[in-house]
Amino acid sequence: MNPVVHFEMPAEDRKRLSKFYSSVFGWKMQEMGPEMGDYVVAHTAETDADHMVKTPGAINGGFFMKSADQPNIPSVVIAVDDVNEQMKKVTAAGGKVIGEPQEIPGIGLWVVFIDSEGNRVSMMQPLRK
Repeated sequence: MNPVVHFEMPAEDRKRLSKFYSSVFGWKMQEMGPEMGDYVVAHTAETDADHMVKTPGAINGGFFMKSADQPNIPSVVIAVDDVNEQMKKVTAAGGKVIGEPQEIPGIGLWVVFIDSEGNRVSMMQPLRK
C-alpha cells in the first residue's frame, strides 16, 4: 500500500501564510528560496534529522506559489517505491502524468499526475538510505 506522505496547497503571500499557520496551529514554517520555486515547507509534526515525521501516520506539507500555468488547488503526495513504474500504472488506469519526474534534493523523485476524476495528485519516490 502506498501512503499519503505530504500535502500541498496554493498560496499568494508566503509571509502571511507562514504567520497564519504558525500562530493558529503551531506549525513550523520554512520558506525556501527561488531555486525551490519559493516553496514553503510546513512542519506539522516533529521530524527527525532527515526531516521525516517521527509519529506514524502524521504528514507534513507545503505551499506553492499560485500561478497561471498550474492548477491552484490543494493536492496530496503519495509515496511509491518506483515512480517510473507507478507512472505506467497511472496511464494504464486512465490517468495522465504531467511532465517528467523531478529530483527534489535530499528528498526524492516527484511527479504530478491527474487521476481518473480530474484531481491533481503527486507521487514521490523517497531517497533510499
